[in-house]
Amino acid sequence: MDFAGPIDALTGTPAARFGLYVHFPYCVSKCPYCDFAVAVVREVPEERYARAVLTELDARLAADPSLRERTLESIFLGGGTPSLWHPRWVAHVLEGVAARLRVAPGAEVSLEANPSLADAGRFAGYRAAGVNRLSLGVQSFQAETLQALGREHSGAQAVAAFETARRAGFDVVSMDFIYGVHGQTRAQVEADARQAVALEPEHLSTYALTVEREVLAVATPLSRQLDQGVLALPSDEAVVEMAQTVRDVYAGGGLHRYEISNHARPGFSSRHNALYWTGGEYLALGVGATGMWLTSSAGAPPEGSRYVNPRGSGAYLRAVEEGRPVEASREALGPEELFAERLSMGLRLRSGVDWEAVCTRYGQSPEPRRAEVARLVRHGLARLEGARLVLTDAGADVHSAICARLL
Repeated sequence: MDFAGPIDALTGTPAARFGLYVHFPYCVSKCPYCDFAVAVVREVPEERYARAVLTELDARLAADPSLRERTLESIFLGGGTPSLWHPRWVAHVLEGVAARLRVAPGAEVSLEANPSLADAGRFAGYRAAGVNRLSLGVQSFQAETLQALGREHSGAQAVAAFETARRAGFDVVSMDFIYGVHGQTRAQVEADARQAVALEPEHLSTYALTVEREVLAVATPLSRQLDQGVLALPSDEAVVEMAQTVRDVYAGGGLHRYEISNHARPGFSSRHNALYWTGGEYLALGVGATGMWLTSSAGAPPEGSRYVNPRGSGAYLRAVEEGRPVEASREALGPEELFAERLSMGLRLRSGVDWEAVCTRYGQSPEPRRAEVARLVRHGLARLEGARLVLTDAGADVHSAICARLL
């Protein structure tokens, strides 16, 4: 199935304009590269957490009743390991959301799942609950790479999870992969890509391993090993070659690269993830969840705010159940911050972004940037397609550096 949704005018990308993210923080173990808000517990408080999420939603709607008038075009249940949540409680949350907010017909509803927890009954239960897009955290099919990443499933289990998802009625299945892992070879990356394509998924997300502490939310075992000089990662050149291999194999399998790290068959790009890349607004519920929405007045550049919930599951549950505000922090977003995000995130998309229109929308002058845009085009790092500035493959490899110069 293809998902209904508007087209973002500045990038030409299908993207939800208002979405909901629900974070499920519980895991059976924590991967050594993970900096997400997760909790390893012996017994998951499934019912308690489901009720807390809806209680938080009620509090947010009481504080801002206008949210009831918005239409959700995407819902994403991420983690953590949401596939630890029994389908009855996933259904409870989705039904509770639909009772409180407008949900667009044909909205994209995604759930992340761990291959080691693939179960036919559980997957069928998620599908019956209204989940229509399953995202499998495969990361690799190779035993050595899985061990390096601290993953508990095998390559065979990952394949079985994909097949189970199909039998459960999921017409849209995505898989996540990681390259640039310590000890990983280009041949292993290619083998992963070819096996992924052979399964004929609708969507593949493939990221370079991020270990550097300065770009992580919190320190991880791997980041500490890197700081101590005991972790040897592939060279930058090797990682670029791995990325090129992934792109070539996916393209040969009919998966179009629509964002730096994401590939999809036509019509199956992630509407929810594109929400973040195209400056959409999102409500977020649960431990460590981050939400953002905009405010604007006639004739003035948009402004907004971003909130973050506490990363500790205990602190979150106590705050919700005691009727206290759950936010750990809230940040005001002025036109300059929104401009920087809109331009840099838009340049991640392979359709590019109308950079002059972004400047105009957020009160920034395009003139000081015009010479840099010309330089990028002249050196083969970008091209202009009408009004849109589009990074080439070479430009996408140095996306952060390009954004720093443009901003």
